[in-house]
Amino acid sequence: MEEVREAPLLPPRRKDAHKGDFGRVLVVAGSVGMTGAAMFCCRAALRCGCGLVKLITPASLNHIFEVALPEVVTRCAPDANGIFKYEALKVVLGEAPQHQVLALGPGLSNTAAIRQLVCDILRRTEIPIVLDADGINAVAQQPQVLLDHRAPVVVTPHPGEMARLVSKTAKQVQENRQTIAVTFARAFGCVVALKGYRTVVTDGREVYTNTTGNSGMATAASGDVLTGVIASLIAQGMTALNAAVLGVYLHGLAGDIAAQRLTEYSVTASDILDSLPDAIAHHIGGHIAEEEIGES
Repeated sequence: MEEVREAPLLPPRRKDAHKGDFGRVLVVAGSVGMTGAAMFCCRAALRCGCGLVKLITPASLNHIFEVALPEVVTRCAPDANGIFKYEALKVVLGEAPQHQVLALGPGLSNTAAIRQLVCDILRRTEIPIVLDADGINAVAQQPQVLLDHRAPVVVTPHPGEMARLVSKTAKQVQENRQTIAVTFARAFGCVVALKGYRTVVTDGREVYTNTTGNSGMATAASGDVLTGVIASLIAQGMTALNAAVLGVYLHGLAGDIAAQRLTEYSVTASDILDSLPDAIAHHIGGHIAEEEIGES
């Protein structure tokens, strides 16, 4: 197995660029009681450099996001008691073509309407998707729907979610992380980032094991941050595999930076999010230093 020792470089940025040059991320996330998942995803996408984030939100929750996410554009969709109705599909289909990537799943909840909504988004949209959390739960009983999507899909399960996808126990997944991730990615034509200690990232052919991260990252909403990071990198032009590899690396490095300040006991998702700029600076600085040494 190949280990990620040097993650891919971030996309270059022109000095005369405008926000449209750095991509637009569409986020479909959140429900009553889980608005934080959507917020962390959106903020992480912006922190990693995309030009614009639009959040499709259950209409009854929009006032929360209008205040909490001033940099994010919101679009209301039909809901019932703070959870998307299936009719939200029309809003998603209308917005998707104006964006480079869709982050789908954080905090969506798990209802029959959500499961149908997620599956039909996969069937009827044509932009890359980063699928996480309740998005993964929605396809657990019919993962073949991933084959219906006409653009790259990155799936970011933790061991429990992976277990549901492959009808195994979390223990079995943990005992065979690489094999299960590779087999699933190959069978369903997607990129898998199987989270946990030494996260495995694979497209079924290439396999990477991440070397950053620590136990402090086993905390609520950490995965929502990762979803936003990977989506942001895809929006900026990276391939799905490279975005997943670099996203996992930067996410883990941000967790390491946070743990150095706070100890692994005290890291929260907010700390990981706040440490992303330092992780990016470290990554860019390391590559610049190596280039300068090579030229001397």
